[in-house]
Amino acid sequence: MAAAGITLAIVLRIVWKWLKKLVFWFLILSLAGVVLLRFVPPPFTWLMLSRAAEQKWEGRNLVWEKEWVSLDKLPNSLPLAAVCSEDQNFLSHHGFDFKAIEAALAYNRTHEDKRGASTISQQTAKNAFLWEGRSWLRKGLEVWFTALIELFWSKQRIMEVYLNIIEFGDGIYGAEAAAQHYFHKHASTLSRVEAARLMSVVPSPRNWSIEGKISRLRTRAILRQMNNWGGVLKFE
Repeated sequence: MAAAGITLAIVLRIVWKWLKKLVFWFLILSLAGVVLLRFVPPPFTWLMLSRAAEQKWEGRNLVWEKEWVSLDKLPNSLPLAAVCSEDQNFLSHHGFDFKAIEAALAYNRTHEDKRGASTISQQTAKNAFLWEGRSWLRKGLEVWFTALIELFWSKQRIMEVYLNIIEFGDGIYGAEAAAQHYFHKHASTLSRVEAARLMSVVPSPRNWSIEGKISRLRTRAILRQMNNWGGVLKFE
C-alpha cells in the first residue's frame, strides 16, 4: 500500500510538471500568435483547411478563393453592413455582448430554433485561431482569444481581419473574393446594397444563396439598420 501511494504521488508530480509546462507554452504561443496577427495578415485559417480537406474527401473540385484587402481600401458601407448584420454593439463592447447573451439564453429556453450571441470579436477569434466544431474546450479557448484580440488589437484591426477571413460561400473567404465571385468587381467598388447582400448570407454562407429569399429579406433589414446609423461607421 505504501509503495502504491509513493508511485501515485510520483505520477501526480510528473503529470503536474508537464501540465504546468503545457499551460506555460500555450500562454506564450497564443500571446505570440495574437501579437503577430496584429500586423500580419493570416495566411489561412483552420476552417479554410477543413473545408479544403472536405472538398477533396468528397471528390469535389478544390475551391479556395481568398485575397487580402486592407480596411482602408474597403468602402465604409461594408464594415457598417457587418455591424448592422452581426453585432450592433461592436464599437462599445469589449468582446462580449452580455445583454445579447442573456437575451439569447432566455429565447433558447423556450424555442427549438436556437439563437447565438457571438460578437464580431468572438467570430474573428474563432475563425482566426480555432477549429470548427462545438465543445466546452473550444468555447473556453474562444473566450481566451477574444479577450486577447480585444486587448492587443484595435477595433479597426478586428474588423479588418474579420472581413478578410469570414466565409461567404463554399471556398470563398473574405470580402474581396466574395465581391469578385458574386458581383465580378473589386470589394472597393461595392455599393451599399451589394455590401448588405454580402453580409446577409454570413450566418449560413453554405446554405443561403445571395439570390435567395432569406438573403433578400435580410438585405432589406440590414439596409434599414444602416440608414438608422446614418450610413457611416465611425471608429474612434
